[in-house]
Amino acid sequence: MVFALFAVAALALGLALRDLVPDLAALKALAEAAATRRAEHPLLAAFAAFSVYVAVTALSLPLASLMTLAIGALFGLFWGTVIVSFASTLGATLAFLTARFLLRDAVTARLGTRAKALAEGFARDGAFYLFSLRLIPAVPFFAINLGMGLTTIPLRSFYLVSQIGMLAGTLVYVNAGTQLGRLDSLSGILSPELVLSFTLLGLFPWIARMFLNRFKSRRVYARWQKPARFDRNLIVIGAGAAGLVSAYIGAAVKARVTLIEGHRMGGDCLNYGCVPSKALIRSAKLAAQIRHADHYGLAAAAPEFSFKRVMARVHEVIAEVAPHDSVERYSGLGVEVLEGRAKLIDPWTVEITDAAGAVQRLTTRAIILATGAAPFVPPLPGIETVGYLTSDTLWERLAGLDHAPKRLVVLGGGPIGCELAQSFARLGSEVTQIEMAPRILIREDDEVSALAKVALEADGVRVLTGHKALACGVSDGEKWIEVEANGASFRIGFDEMIAAVGRSPRLTGYGLEELGIPVNRVITTNDYLETLYPNIFAAGDVAGPYQFTHTAAHQAWFASVNALFGRFWRFKVDYRVIPWATFTDPEVARVGLNEQEARERGIAHEVTRFDIAELDRAIADGTARGFVKVLTVPGRDRILGVTIVGEHAGDLLSEFVLAMKHGLGLNKLLGTIHTYPTLAEANKYAAGEWKRAHVNPRVMRWLERFHTWQRGGSR
Repeated sequence: MVFALFAVAALALGLALRDLVPDLAALKALAEAAATRRAEHPLLAAFAAFSVYVAVTALSLPLASLMTLAIGALFGLFWGTVIVSFASTLGATLAFLTARFLLRDAVTARLGTRAKALAEGFARDGAFYLFSLRLIPAVPFFAINLGMGLTTIPLRSFYLVSQIGMLAGTLVYVNAGTQLGRLDSLSGILSPELVLSFTLLGLFPWIARMFLNRFKSRRVYARWQKPARFDRNLIVIGAGAAGLVSAYIGAAVKARVTLIEGHRMGGDCLNYGCVPSKALIRSAKLAAQIRHADHYGLAAAAPEFSFKRVMARVHEVIAEVAPHDSVERYSGLGVEVLEGRAKLIDPWTVEITDAAGAVQRLTTRAIILATGAAPFVPPLPGIETVGYLTSDTLWERLAGLDHAPKRLVVLGGGPIGCELAQSFARLGSEVTQIEMAPRILIREDDEVSALAKVALEADGVRVLTGHKALACGVSDGEKWIEVEANGASFRIGFDEMIAAVGRSPRLTGYGLEELGIPVNRVITTNDYLETLYPNIFAAGDVAGPYQFTHTAAHQAWFASVNALFGRFWRFKVDYRVIPWATFTDPEVARVGLNEQEARERGIAHEVTRFDIAELDRAIADGTARGFVKVLTVPGRDRILGVTIVGEHAGDLLSEFVLAMKHGLGLNKLLGTIHTYPTLAEANKYAAGEWKRAHVNPRVMRWLERFHTWQRGGSR
């Protein structure tokens, strides 16, 4: 009987792959033999089918779908459904118990990140999460059974939810099996009944998903009254990178869009972050080049400048870029721009309060929260007393100074802290950088951190890693910060201090609490950037997981398209290839994995490295320091990640970003002509290093013999 079941399973598979069926008559004969045995011993046949199915599911063998078709062909719709429904649930429960009590460690290792995802899903939505997976298996059947054993779901709940959740899918599969069992010839494959059965098989996940979405929507919107009509198609809260792109896309597809900003158009990047910091970095770099002009065959000199004029240039740059993000530009694009504080009243209503206190309410089909982030200020005792600066406030607070702060403390060894520390040191400040971690740029490889530290110290920055800030204060008119390292503490005097220890998403004051929208450091969203409410989305710093302007713009495309057209088709946000750069000198740029991440995740990799000191253009420019490091799949040229340290590393990285995005390997980069002499040749030479390391020595020996033969046999 077991053999007969697998024979019918083979029949089902064969008919599904019509061109591969060698002999329908032979398979039909096996099916008829199985049917005869079932008729002679119906209870034994049912028990055998039930037992085999339980064993298959309990052992997590990938045969459940074929078994379901086979049982449908043998036992018909009613009894086939009964057998499969109870057998699959019992087998799943046995796998569940095995994972919970016997093989927890082995299951955890086998499922990897799936186990964590299942646990988080259950913690968030309880038994309904399991029901959703059963109705539309988002992960393989065996992974659901095993993974749920690692959660706290009660056994009874697991069994009942599985029994109910799998019933609809079981009916569809068993029905398809009954139609396959009635085939007399290959022409029967095109019968309306069989075509309809397999159409249902294909449509079932879509229908189930639609049912679940409708059910979830009703549950989440139950306490709200939906408007009969809407004032807007889309309201975007926040006019930073994510908000501007979202509004732009909405207007481009002729939706009626309102963009609300409570402070300045352009958000943090234009006004406090990317634009002003890069303007400052450029001035500081030129000052350093003048100071070291002898490196270029010129007379070295102390740069003469007014710090006030440098800061004025920073604001001029902001003003020059500002029209790109202005109210006028976006109004011209068809976006209604309102200045004021926005608050969600219900899932479709936004209240806007302007500077004069006037209030208006607008209804909308969809909302995108793009509220950005603000500098995080560590809760150090006395920090308010000393009057700290942040990357948001320093541009105004220091704009009137004739000279850069004489003694400057920078709290934080991340990208922002490193960029500011180096720039102010080059502009004449005595800079002390304090980082609690054992090294700066902790997310990068050790050698990257070491090189960055050497570069900062060469410009005069006193880099204190492994130092914990304890308190701040003022004594005898002098500001100080107390730090601790290796069990000893001491004080550092300063004139100004910049807190650059990270940024926190702006989450309060927007009505999230009143609507019950979950927040865990950032706004909780799904793969489509939907919040708890499917019509409310989040994008940019407030959504995580990255705090980059280019990532915010990237998310905005997904958020706006899903907000406007998600009822028909949705897109999962794609984080596979995210580049970033730290604009110290030399720059640090990365995409994908670095060595430390690959080791931590246990990902097999090879490392290829090219030293920029060997690059002709870098030598000519006097910037011959740094490297290109590429991680690839062992034995293959597929790129897992790239780190570049050097002049214009952020620009050089783009070629690798494109390659990873479109699946191009190092062989393709090596075969691409790069202009000589340029810094971009470093990418080609890195690919060449990989190629040389993967030359087959046997082929080389044969080639040597061939060329020897070509010379007439002489050596």
